[in-house]
Amino acid sequence: MSENNKKLSREPYKGTRDFYPEDMAFQKWLFAKMREVSESYGYVEYGASPLEPAELYAAKTGEEIVNEQTYTFEDRGGRKVTLRPEMTPTVARMIAARRRELPFPLRWYSIPNVFRYEQPQKGRLREHYQLNVDLFGVKGIEADIEIISVAYNIMKALGAKDENFEIRINNRKLLLALNKHLGITGDKYQEFSKLLDKKDKMESGEFEKKLKDILGGGSAFLLGLLSTRDLESFIGGLPKDLQEHESIKEIEEVLLGVKFNNPKINVKFSPTLMRGFDYYTGIVFEVFDTSGENKRSLFGGGRYDELLAIFDEEEVPAVGFGMGDVTIRDFLETHKLLPKLESSTKVSLCLMEGVAPDFVNNTAKTIREGGINVSTDWSQKKIGDQIKSADKAKIPYIIVIGDDEVKTNTFILKNLATGKEEKNGLPELIEFIKARN
Repeated sequence: MSENNKKLSREPYKGTRDFYPEDMAFQKWLFAKMREVSESYGYVEYGASPLEPAELYAAKTGEEIVNEQTYTFEDRGGRKVTLRPEMTPTVARMIAARRRELPFPLRWYSIPNVFRYEQPQKGRLREHYQLNVDLFGVKGIEADIEIISVAYNIMKALGAKDENFEIRINNRKLLLALNKHLGITGDKYQEFSKLLDKKDKMESGEFEKKLKDILGGGSAFLLGLLSTRDLESFIGGLPKDLQEHESIKEIEEVLLGVKFNNPKINVKFSPTLMRGFDYYTGIVFEVFDTSGENKRSLFGGGRYDELLAIFDEEEVPAVGFGMGDVTIRDFLETHKLLPKLESSTKVSLCLMEGVAPDFVNNTAKTIREGGINVSTDWSQKKIGDQIKSADKAKIPYIIVIGDDEVKTNTFILKNLATGKEEKNGLPELIEFIKARN
């Protein structure tokens, strides 16, 4: 077979997805929940192109992501362009562009498609949609508490129980101060940060060996600290001059504040939590699935006060998180929380042979004008097959139109799930459907 006649694959590009109607129905439901909770806190939606200049990510995102995971290419004008791997640099660029005009504090959110060239596996694809919620212009710890509360309430809106997930918190300032105390700076600190971020995915022996390679004699002390299970024990193991560091106070205030807003929340200090991006400057957090079947990080975020510096702008306090749709769907599936979704079409008109099209169209128009989504089966199949098609498409109601309906202008509305029927005129049937949706 020649190259021109080569059979085309029916599969999507590796690591990406096709969204059939049932997938889109779930996505619409998920995005609606995300929007509902975000907007309840006063956040407003924004958007941007998926294409960005490549240097935007080279400036702050992190070498591993830029060098190994971005889709970067040269356009026809010779410019290096990247398909966005995340949204934070984009929103920083947007704010830098109109900083003098914007009414701070800003509460913004978006649900963009993002792209990373990585090995597809459970919970990770080469493209996904990600809710981003960010608060700009509030320096105090109240912003960190609010952002974590938004994340928590989205999980609750999706049906998660408090025991299904936990929120782990740390502070980049604390680890930076500790490393400076131990003389771990520059490249050594970067190596240590990246190793710590991968700790939960490594065997303990491997982690200890790599930590010793980086830190030498200081590794035993750090291993002891990192094995503590609560903030009090961690503080007790710190050198005296670090026990009252500002970062400790920030962690304590966040834990108390989040608990005050949401008394049942499962939140705790985690000394090994780092987050992968280089731009985080303070409190960081991650939401973890507690199920043994899916024990993993679901999403996270933190404070990134210095990101606007790459645009030669003054510091703007900022804190936010990103929640991906792939890991959240896995979480909902694991905990049997996937919603049962009907079609957005509520009624299918099934047609007997010989019915006048004008009458059918007028019937559909009346139902549509009543605020009900309706489809008409013009296939000329047998009535039984038309009903089967409607049921397979998850359309909840059908109306069969024949000579009797034309003569009397009275219709029988059938619920396909229960088999129950309601006989009446169209205005009454429209109100009947509305009352049940």
